[in-house]
Amino acid sequence: MRVIAITTLAVAAAFGLSACGFGEEGITVSKDSPDYEGAQLFAANCAGCHTLTPAGALGTGNRGTRTQGPNLDQRTETYESALHAIQNGGFSGAIMPQNIVVGEEAEKVANFVADYAGSDAGEAGAEAYSQEEDASSEQDKPTNEK
Repeated sequence: MRVIAITTLAVAAAFGLSACGFGEEGITVSKDSPDYEGAQLFAANCAGCHTLTPAGALGTGNRGTRTQGPNLDQRTETYESALHAIQNGGFSGAIMPQNIVVGEEAEKVANFVADYAGSDAGEAGAEAYSQEEDASSEQDKPTNEK
């Protein structure tokens, strides 16, 4: 019985990890680029739900299977908007986990996204999305109290 439980757990973990989209294959950013680590972090943490070709991420292609995040090949983002999405779980707070990466790693991902998102965007820039409602409540916002 214990062998079956361990095997089932291992198979479930393998399926779960395969959905995360981690790995370096498919990253087209030069290893010498300051954005390379951001591309690696994006591939490891964001590729399961977002498409961004320079990171080898094709997560948006699974829309028939589950809800996905925006295709970042088709939408530009500023550093500020990308960092806001990382810290707040996107703009609507619907499905993206808050703080999927934090601190310096979040900044590296935000820089990478700002530099590479929108290769197919044309005129649809981050400004088009800046009017989206922030789903966080007042109690979620940081205070300056110590």
